[in-house]
Amino acid sequence: MNNTYPELKTHLLKTPQTWLVTGVAGFIGSNLLETLLKLDQKVVGLDNFSTGYRHNLDEVEKSVSMRQWQNFRFIDGDIRNPEDCRAACASADVVLHQAALGSVPRSIEDPLLTNEVNVTGFLNMLIAARDAGIKRFVYAASSSTYGDHPGLPKVEDQIGGPLSPYAVTKYVNELYADVFGRCYGVSAIGLRYFNIFGRRQDPDGAYAAVIPKWFADMLRRETVYINGDGETSRDFCYVENAVQANLLAACTENAAAIGQVYNVAFSERTTLNELFNLIRERVAVSCPEASSATPVYRDFRAGDVRHSLADISKARNLLGYSPTHSIQQGLNEAAAWYIAQGLHLAEA
Repeated sequence: MNNTYPELKTHLLKTPQTWLVTGVAGFIGSNLLETLLKLDQKVVGLDNFSTGYRHNLDEVEKSVSMRQWQNFRFIDGDIRNPEDCRAACASADVVLHQAALGSVPRSIEDPLLTNEVNVTGFLNMLIAARDAGIKRFVYAASSSTYGDHPGLPKVEDQIGGPLSPYAVTKYVNELYADVFGRCYGVSAIGLRYFNIFGRRQDPDGAYAAVIPKWFADMLRRETVYINGDGETSRDFCYVENAVQANLLAACTENAAAIGQVYNVAFSERTTLNELFNLIRERVAVSCPEASSATPVYRDFRAGDVRHSLADISKARNLLGYSPTHSIQQGLNEAAAWYIAQGLHLAEA
């Protein structure tokens, strides 16, 4: 089967499987859940609500039919608990492992907790998947793995030294997945996410990502802070592109594609100053006073890389990955979602 995404979705509608999505109540996990249920798949979800939310699951329930929602079974559990991992894998054909403790600053503040979740939890999931005979194990890797390597665009086989404990944990995930493939025959594929954004991404908390935080700040008429001079750049990737990559990786029959890691991005660089203007334009449509918003610049953030841009040719060639949403298209959809949440009515 030629695994272009539209063809894959048609194929899945005819051939339901059981998917385990860890971190299912999170931002990316809930988007995966929604897509899979709409494709009439059966889904087991695992989450402990450390960074995910029940309201994300409630939103998915509202977006699918009652029949489709009945194909979802939720386990309130923790990947640090081997028993929870085994219970979640028991009936699954495919694992989409999204559960992790994100954020570079959080990992710098609490490296032990980050390691417990991202390394021990990951190893628990690999062992459970191996023992359950899972057909495919797709996991969320990270562009932080490129570390201090100066080259642009980022190519999968050229990485540098890690710049944070978080980056260390995500690289260890790749090493473990590779070893489990070699030692136990686990069919694993890693997806190095580049700044994924979109609906259901949490705008609040000390570790909120830049796009949801700036949407919320502008809608609430709060100050928008830019770390550094604003010329730091990122390859922002809308969540629909990440969902596509997960499904393609989970279902590829290309033997050369298995046991690999792939960049998941749009392959376009946007500076923080440009991002500020793009978000301000969209917020101003419903909140006109945002048009006069100006950012406040502060110190660069420890552990951050200066520039990031992905080469996505490997994913295109081996998985059939073809991102559908540019940053502009993704921000249009994200803006509609954040505005619909009524963030502009929230108290500062």
